[in-house]
Amino acid sequence: MDLETALKNQSMMNKWITAAYRVQGVHSYSFQYHSHHEYEIYFFCGGDCKYLIGNRIYELEPGDIILLDGMTLHKPNPKIESTYTRSMLHFSPTWIAEIAAVLGMPNLLDPFKKLNNYLLRTGYNESGQYIDRKIKKIVGLLAQMDEEMQQADTNNDLLEAEVKLELVQMLVKIYKMSQEELAHVPSNKTEKEIHAEAIASWINLHFAEKISLDRISSELNLSKYYISHVFKEVTGFTVMEYVMGCRLNQVKFLLEVEPNLSLAEVSSAAGFESVAHFSRFFKEKVGVTPSHYRKNKLKSSRSLAKGDSV
Repeated sequence: MDLETALKNQSMMNKWITAAYRVQGVHSYSFQYHSHHEYEIYFFCGGDCKYLIGNRIYELEPGDIILLDGMTLHKPNPKIESTYTRSMLHFSPTWIAEIAAVLGMPNLLDPFKKLNNYLLRTGYNESGQYIDRKIKKIVGLLAQMDEEMQQADTNNDLLEAEVKLELVQMLVKIYKMSQEELAHVPSNKTEKEIHAEAIASWINLHFAEKISLDRISSELNLSKYYISHVFKEVTGFTVMEYVMGCRLNQVKFLLEVEPNLSLAEVSSAAGFESVAHFSRFFKEKVGVTPSHYRKNKLKSSRSLAKGDSV
């Protein structure tokens, strides 16, 4: 099963959880520079892959687990010729926070909130194998729920409770693993990786301004050719793709948290030169207009505030 199918064939609970187990191969759906509101547990199983999170670049090893806050721009960059295999689980922090409070564990989500997109290097030890089994179990339960829903058009409350229990158990284990600080990313980065991170860091600070290769070259004292070449080689996308990804992420944030800002103000604050360009780019990347996106998010927020199911 490919990634698109694995993540979309979960009609029952996809409002608060989606998961895919040991997906193989390279699919364009998963390698766009992106962000999302759900927290993510990413489990790297095998292949040759660098992972870019914000301005940091990780050289992944089998058994690595990345705890993502979702909103920080992130993107895997696997080598096409390798058998890239990974598992992923996205879940709603709002729903889990409620369960954590009931359990008397208000700090359960701290690894996602406070560790700044943390990498746990397990080497497939017992803890890594435990997380691997839990993701597999949850994926199986979600598939079973979806099948029953399609056949009987009814929700199996017992299966749903089991999914929630498995997820909470996994999050408790991850909390323990993060507290023990199983692994930090080694600091022995290559010169190219150091330069690529410096370029990304500079863009993160200046993406809302007018950006050109000439300006980056001048401020970082690197040649334009080298900047273009090394950034593409290390991250898998161009400098301007990264810039536009940062701008898109800022737009999504502003559309949701600043409902009184006009589209022109949102566009300008994120660095777009015109509202027309901003609207076309947003529709192309997100699939809906900025106004429709804001309307949907505000509607969802009001539903959550009223205590509706997530």
